[in-house]
Amino acid sequence: MTRALPIALLALVALVALVAGAPVARAGGHIYTYVDAAGVRHFTDIPPDGRRYTISIIQLHLTGRTESGAAYDPALLARASQYDPLIDRAAAQAAVAPALLRAMIVVESGFNASAISRTGAMGLMQLMPQTARRYGVTNPFDPRQNVHAGARYLHDLLQRFGNNLSLALAAYNAGENAVERSGFRIPPFQETEAYVPKVLKIYRILSRTSAT
Repeated sequence: MTRALPIALLALVALVALVAGAPVARAGGHIYTYVDAAGVRHFTDIPPDGRRYTISIIQLHLTGRTESGAAYDPALLARASQYDPLIDRAAAQAAVAPALLRAMIVVESGFNASAISRTGAMGLMQLMPQTARRYGVTNPFDPRQNVHAGARYLHDLLQRFGNNLSLALAAYNAGENAVERSGFRIPPFQETEAYVPKVLKIYRILSRTSAT
């Protein structure tokens, strides 16, 4: 039987996990959310049949900050499902995995569409101004424009680096030229060396969850 969890309890669990930096022991290790036919949102630790997951509780114990420089906000992560249709469309059009886009958004902005970094990266996928212009983005804080541009950029990076996902992610973080100057290896930058495995870890979690 599905056990619904109050929103306040979910936020508390997430906050405790964030502060403690330790995994939360729950059945299945994940929190799922869905809206029923009456429009009521439910939170549960059992995968709802036929409904999309939103966020893994494993993600909610992420420590540190997003690439934008902001702390992870459990409320934003809990509302991540609002972007599911957008992410799925962008992923399909760019021929990239939707779970990969979600993982990148978790790491880049923590689903904060208004995020802006100290280097000027903006929005959900933290587009740099030159990247936004390159892909015709007029408002980088518009989730639709931002995610579609980020998905197309990721596709282009995968093509450029022979579908090597680690190198494509490194290029997304540090720039294409940095990867090439490093001999087509992950550049020896502390931020990039942390970024790539972090995205890949969340990608694996989301890929497993979406397959349940």
